Amino acid sequence: MRRRELLGILGGAAALPIAARAQKNLPVVAVLVPGPAKQAENRLVAIRQGMREAGLTEGINFTFAWRYADGVFDRLPALALELAALKPRLIIASAAAAPIAHKVLPELPLIFTSYAADPIKAGFAESYVHPGGHATGNVMNAVGGEEALTQKRMNLFKELVPDLKAVGFIGTSSILATAELKALQSVAGQFGFNVVRHPLQGLDEVEGAISASVRDGVGALYVSGEPLLYTNMPRVLPLVMGPGKPTVGTYPEWGRAGLLMSYSADLIDDFRRAGIYAAKILGGEKPANLPIEQASKFVLVLNLKTAKSLGIAATDRLLTVADEVIE
Repeated sequence: MRRRELLGILGGAAALPIAARAQKNLPVVAVLVPGPAKQAENRLVAIRQGMREAGLTEGINFTFAWRYADGVFDRLPALALELAALKPRLIIASAAAAPIAHKVLPELPLIFTSYAADPIKAGFAESYVHPGGHATGNVMNAVGGEEALTQKRMNLFKELVPDLKAVGFIGTSSILATAELKALQSVAGQFGFNVVRHPLQGLDEVEGAISASVRDGVGALYVSGEPLLYTNMPRVLPLVMGPGKPTVGTYPEWGRAGLLMSYSADLIDDFRRAGIYAAKILGGEKPANLPIEQASKFVLVLNLKTAKSLGIAATDRLLTVADEVIE
């Protein structure tokens, strides 16, 4: 072996421990999501983008440590403790993972994102403008809260199903589903439909609730955005689509997967903004002083493949304003 090649190999070997030590000494940004691995990876890309926009680069300014619950929420507390053992500088937690992280790691700076409930009622913060504690982040509702978002969603949906008289609400009694149901009931009168709801406690009762709603004569099904249904979409979707009724849901993934229409805040943008906040906290800012952000970017998804199977024609206006059209 030539002397130059040998020196190069030895030099590279010597550099590895140094690089490893440098990586080890970087601040850790923990990420906890309740969904599957693929979903977690997509969210991580968005967080990385936000931190890059704020001037920080992974591997140079910070490292990630992330865990996902794969839809099994009972795993979240243990996963949060696993992340805590790595001594992160902060944790980004989404949806159902956010209150778990707040409860299990109350002193660790928390950035919640993709969160649809009220962060004040959840005990995350004292107010939107001045959170005052160890948590801040962004919520999926815009100004006006869940009712304003539901009003916009159903206004769009009525263009697809103008003669709608009864809507079946599919959701449990979780905090989010309860808020969604209340909002749907609040706007129902102005759109001329009634809300039918058959309570369910878990996934095993979804099919029964759908069947009962159909027997009651609903003209469409409204799928809650609660984490239980969202993270188990492959199981829930065939049940919701089975009766051949128009369907409406929240997150873009519902519309992409097969619901006739979905409308909500842009989840990926929420994670990007969480990344920006993470960079600010790494830079020395306190969560207590970072205002909770409300949604400003929304996504309307129309599934024309589903529309065609139902004999529904989307209006030109809807096709124009839709962010995504699935064909």
